[in-house]
Amino acid sequence: MPIGYLVTVAFVAWLTFFAAVAPRRPRPLGRMSFWFGLAVNEQPFLAGWWLLAATVFTFAEGDIAPPGGWVVVALAGLTAVGLAVVAVRGARATRPVRDALTDALGAGWRDRVGAPALRRLRRHRPILRILLAPFAVRRSDVERIADLRYGDAGTRNLLDVYRHRSRPTGAPILIHLHRGGFFSGRKNREARPLIYRLAGQGWLCVSANYRLRPQVGFPEHLIDAKKVIAWVRAHAHEYGGDPDTIVVAGSSAGAHLAAMSALTPNDPVFQPGFADADTSVTAAVCLYGYYGPLTADPRLPSAPEAYAGPGAPPFLVAHGDRDGMVPVEGVREFVARLRGVSANPVVYVELPGAQHAFDLFHSLRFDAVVDGVEAFTAWVLATRATPRGAAPARVAGTDQTSRRKSS
Repeated sequence: MPIGYLVTVAFVAWLTFFAAVAPRRPRPLGRMSFWFGLAVNEQPFLAGWWLLAATVFTFAEGDIAPPGGWVVVALAGLTAVGLAVVAVRGARATRPVRDALTDALGAGWRDRVGAPALRRLRRHRPILRILLAPFAVRRSDVERIADLRYGDAGTRNLLDVYRHRSRPTGAPILIHLHRGGFFSGRKNREARPLIYRLAGQGWLCVSANYRLRPQVGFPEHLIDAKKVIAWVRAHAHEYGGDPDTIVVAGSSAGAHLAAMSALTPNDPVFQPGFADADTSVTAAVCLYGYYGPLTADPRLPSAPEAYAGPGAPPFLVAHGDRDGMVPVEGVREFVARLRGVSANPVVYVELPGAQHAFDLFHSLRFDAVVDGVEAFTAWVLATRATPRGAAPARVAGTDQTSRRKSS
């Protein structure tokens, strides 16, 4: 029995099981699916190379002896089939992205989007980069200006600015907020393929930290997100950005903050000390987000759907149907609620086979999502109709701002 080969194959098989089968119930098993299956789910090719190299080396060394050796080879073959299933799921992400855009924006949406964005949406993925260099997310034509201060909370109130080295002016702006369940996380980790893509095409991109639990709770996270928007609106011109065109985005907990920010523009309750700042945004992009409540205080709702109204900006929501951390059912409910009241489109992309945190590096799946976000934002810029500075949304027919002040 080739022990070294057995250990390698068993380990890859273990990871592949949680990527391919991805059980979501009970909840502890769903968390195992996330932690053990994440890397393989987005990069089955690297696991395949590892499995192939171990197999070739073992055969070359003559260590495959019956019957135990062939049992391990059979397990390797079964694992390879599982990896192929995972890869096919990832490759199928382009169609759901296209269909979601057409479903929400209408059959003629392509007429409003520039040809480069459409070409990237239609093209095959950059397979060599995904196969050989998935973690190489930086671009030589983009510069990062790190650790700019937007508040007085130390490292938790720092942000990074990304811009093209040609330093364009009048650039649309993307703000990204990181994941971490409000307990952890940092800027410069998630969604970097998206940030570098847009920055390479002339956008001004911002990635920000915010205060975390247990030092603070809701609404301090949201207050920080709004401080970022206010800072960007005040300083964007210094870096070539257009302060009238801001798209707020986020991953997981950051998606919750992005949604809350987009749905509560200029709400003084969430802007203590900077109530006069304009914190409205042009659109929102939410990746594998949690949209439930953060507290049980009925006087200050902490779920985005409580603030959904006709003035909501356009949304793009992307989530995996096998997410073991944030079940997809709750996301569908949020999207249905938002679609039911918003006067603007809500694009909902449900990604087959996708797990939580699918935006850490280049993959067949996330590159398709990036293409979709690029097309969505191009459509938003071409059809902008949502006025900035709209009044805060009402909750269940009650003026929420007045209600909180009286409570």
